[in-house]
Amino acid sequence: MRKELPSVALLISTYNWPEALELVLLSIVKQTRMPDEIVIADDGSKENTKALIERFKSEFNLPIKHVWHEDKGFRKSLILNLAVKQITSSYIIEIDGDIIVHPKFVADHLKGAQAGYFVQGSRAMITEEKANEILKTKDINFSVFTSGLYSRFNALRIPVLTKIFLLDPSNPFHIKGCNLAFWRKDYIKVNGYYNGFEGWGGEDYEFAARLLHSGIKRRRLKMAALAFHIFHKENSRSNTGPNDKIYRRTLSEKLTFCDNGYDQV
Repeated sequence: MRKELPSVALLISTYNWPEALELVLLSIVKQTRMPDEIVIADDGSKENTKALIERFKSEFNLPIKHVWHEDKGFRKSLILNLAVKQITSSYIIEIDGDIIVHPKFVADHLKGAQAGYFVQGSRAMITEEKANEILKTKDINFSVFTSGLYSRFNALRIPVLTKIFLLDPSNPFHIKGCNLAFWRKDYIKVNGYYNGFEGWGGEDYEFAARLLHSGIKRRRLKMAALAFHIFHKENSRSNTGPNDKIYRRTLSEKLTFCDNGYDQV
């Protein structure tokens, strides 16, 4: 019997890099299976990001929602929770605003969607030189043979081989919110991202840990759901100590719910 596919939202986080977001949106235009809605979680970008999103609304025959809050530092968890409030689809694919996606990206994620699981897709990295090039040319046609990629194995798409790549379904480490899919009901069940994270790092690990503790298993889509990460300088790691403490507490106490998350925004 043919699998019935859920409605799906593409959740994109962004902050003050409209040049990269433009490439992301250009890649979404090329999807063989379009999402049912696009929700952009904007952590306080300037007006040029808003103008870009308004321009792209005419490119899509589907709802595009721009959820913005004031720039008061790195508050990605909070804006993601606010954005998910605007999502009506049952399944959510989350990417960052510097992630160019393969034309089969949404289709691959939907094929991999399964009750009781959240899913990590694959990510190849674009070098600094190649990133500078594509930001000018807007040429985003990538394959495993494209120059200027590293982690090149992650640019190989052979979906029939996905099942041979197994990993510990209970391990939250190395979960990346830049290419992550989950059920909206599961997100709400664990109260979404923890708003107490400030500064870069750890919010995706901690969120995944609570999903795992609540009985939701992890699945990896290797050689499918491909994404290409545009090079940028690393974010400040000045707050990784406090953020790691939050994550370690979630692990040690096997928390399934946070007291300052989706319900509190």
